Amino acid sequence: MTTRAMSDMVPLLAGKKVLLIGDVMVDEYLTGDAERISPEAPVPVVRVFNDRHVLGGAGNVARNICSLGGIPHLVCITGTGSGADLLDSLLTTDSIDHTFIRIAGRKTTRKTRIIASRQQMLRIDREDTSPISGEALEEVFTVVSQCIDEYDVCIVSDYGKGLVTQTFMERLTALCRSAERNPKILVDPKTPNFKWYQSVFMLTPNAKETSEGANMPVGTQEEIIAAGQAIFDLLGCDRLLTTLGPQGMALFEGRESVWHIPTMAREVFDVTGAGDTVIATAALALAAGLPLLESCMLANYAAGVVVGHVGAATVSPEGLVEAINRSGVPEIEQWV
Repeated sequence: MTTRAMSDMVPLLAGKKVLLIGDVMVDEYLTGDAERISPEAPVPVVRVFNDRHVLGGAGNVARNICSLGGIPHLVCITGTGSGADLLDSLLTTDSIDHTFIRIAGRKTTRKTRIIASRQQMLRIDREDTSPISGEALEEVFTVVSQCIDEYDVCIVSDYGKGLVTQTFMERLTALCRSAERNPKILVDPKTPNFKWYQSVFMLTPNAKETSEGANMPVGTQEEIIAAGQAIFDLLGCDRLLTTLGPQGMALFEGRESVWHIPTMAREVFDVTGAGDTVIATAALALAAGLPLLESCMLANYAAGVVVGHVGAATVSPEGLVEAINRSGVPEIEQWV
């Protein structure tokens, strides 16, 4: 594989469609200064001078797909109040096609971070993580079943906010198997829900999630391989992509076939949202018909770009090509 060949893959991502189902949220940042202590209690008084809202969770995955020229369709659950309206506005502003299943009385997830003097002082979470079922679950699958035949790849972005349950995964897996194009299911997992991801195409856990999912350490190459094999035994998935931070990625093409992709990050300022970038890029590349290893290599380059920014960032096609040309093709090592 040459640098030119890798760069030439990037334009192929444009216009490719990915179905995205997951927990979406609003990330709110209240920024100000804290120059005095409250007379009411021994706490700082933060004078807010900036209020910023961005898409989080599955919304950030959708942003990453769009930034690379892809076309996501986001299916998610929300409440019915002002939080849902704000979320709808953010998605519309970013031109992200979306379908809300609105549940009366349910909170739309919003995470508010209060920042003063470049330090996070407090985070406030407004959310409802109760599992969805009944009419709301039926509405989700009515939407998904109506559009599933348009997609070759389906992402499940699980942030543990109640959408993904055992019943949800069982029904989605069965639906994809019976669909005309038999879309590949990629899951960005939440550790407590690991046992539900049976027989999906690929999981994309980070090192911590891999360790917790396998209940094994991942400090060495041997431990990473053993933990990945344990996940294969537990779930029967087709593939596994473990992101290892500064160590890069381990791609399990099977229980006995493991590739190591070294990190392409030049500087790491913030890993927030890097997992969203990885699954978005890999899914889009697979939707473009690229081989799995090359798809994960592109995801590795993309992650290397976003960790060089503060906060959840995205990468453009031009930025991805620049990263490939600057870094060259990594030395892929076959671990197993």
